[in-house]
Amino acid sequence: MDINILLLELAKELRSGEVSVSELCNRCKERASKLNSLNALVTTTFEQAEKHALESNQRIQSGNARHILDGIPFAVKDNFSTKGIRTTCASKILQNYIPAYTATVVEKLEECGAILMGKANLDEFAMGSGCTDSIFGPTRNPWLYPYKEREVTGQRSDTQEVQDTDWFISGGSSGGSAVAVATGMVLGALGSDTGGSTRMPASICGVVGLKPTYGLSSRHGLIPLVNSVDVPGVLSKTVDDAAVILGAMCGADPLDSTTVSLPDQSFQLPDEIDIKGLKVGIPQEYHSPRLEEEVLQSWSKAADLFENAGAKVIPVSLPHTQYSIACYSVLCAVEVASNMARYDGIEFGHRSQDHSSTEALYAASRHEGFNQVVRGRIFAGNFFLLRRNYKEFFQHAQKLRRLITRDFNEAFQEVDILLTPTTECESLTYAEYRQEDNRTHCETLDVYTQPSNLAGVPALSLPSYLSSKGLPIGLQMIAPCFQDKKLLTVAKWLEQQVAFPMNILHSQIESFLLGR
Repeated sequence: MDINILLLELAKELRSGEVSVSELCNRCKERASKLNSLNALVTTTFEQAEKHALESNQRIQSGNARHILDGIPFAVKDNFSTKGIRTTCASKILQNYIPAYTATVVEKLEECGAILMGKANLDEFAMGSGCTDSIFGPTRNPWLYPYKEREVTGQRSDTQEVQDTDWFISGGSSGGSAVAVATGMVLGALGSDTGGSTRMPASICGVVGLKPTYGLSSRHGLIPLVNSVDVPGVLSKTVDDAAVILGAMCGADPLDSTTVSLPDQSFQLPDEIDIKGLKVGIPQEYHSPRLEEEVLQSWSKAADLFENAGAKVIPVSLPHTQYSIACYSVLCAVEVASNMARYDGIEFGHRSQDHSSTEALYAASRHEGFNQVVRGRIFAGNFFLLRRNYKEFFQHAQKLRRLITRDFNEAFQEVDILLTPTTECESLTYAEYRQEDNRTHCETLDVYTQPSNLAGVPALSLPSYLSSKGLPIGLQMIAPCFQDKKLLTVAKWLEQQVAFPMNILHSQIESFLLGR
């Protein structure tokens, strides 16, 4: 059994009897255990998975498989609630929190027969771009990682530093989910996407990262960061796999009033795709000064592929892109301040030993429970919400958001899809990443991914080329609202053209696992 083949191919092998669900889950468990130095999964559910694997195998053998995902191992980012399973948001304040319910999208996958293998690492409360600010320690990018030389595990506090620094970051905040998929610990994973938190780690870990249209999938049970832009995301090896997972988890949810139900929720993609006449937009504003040459070359190569195949490549303008980071920073901080107010150490979560007064208990619990990044955003959000600042910052940001959304709407009157880089650069080493603070990285690494969240439009990052160092470079495609199937179809066509060499990482990992 080759764990590195497509989800759809493994599903066929399960149904033909070539492999059992238990064998597949055991193989994933073995990989997760041997690759634990990458720190991708922070809570494992192997015993529960073993039980569900037996049930799934019986259904499949009797011809009663619930769905193509029946028997397929998956992981979810540790900010999705899972009943009876620790859900921490990688934060001390929720370190021992066990929810009484399961997030709707996770529940839908489990109803299809997918098997949860564990919860994936993230930046604390999904605030970050490196998957380095977690109480469980950072998640390491599997590309170019010196597996045989380092075994680094454990927790870190705000003051502790990880000693080895020459490995590459996995990207944030859904870095654990991206690494789990890239290494074959699971065949698919859920992330959350607030400003690029699914697409950015997907880009630098060499996997597919999908942010669906806002409202296509339920946010119920996704512990909120920024309610107005949070979207459950998908990480997978291929576009077809992402389409299958999206089809299983999308749809209206009475527990989330922002969800919608589409007449056609089938996301099955054709094998033969003709893009002649397709209008592909190239946003002029995405030629930023910090864009690395190799990323620019990859972007140009992809545009040439479209043009040579009969598509029309058209320059477009998104004039308010330059304000999107400032706009997002204000709106994010404001909603963070509101959402984090529920963590007071009284009803649930970490509680301080300072009982000198109620106010002291609240303050100490929150100071001890949140890291510096979270505390900083809470302070900023409360500052923006002060009566004297409300109009200047919050209302102004909301007006800018409408203009950014209008830019996308006007661009999509000229083109069918937008093609952009996902990130300005390839992955950074941990040492390079720590030279700047979290906020600076979020303002630079998310510069191409974040505008689509403000507009609510679907976007996808596709692994496209390798840099001269041998690190993945991702390209992003953006489509109009609820044109997710078109987005996936065009992405699948580009995927077929570039034939990203994922086998390089597979060979590296297999050599390590076999002790060579």
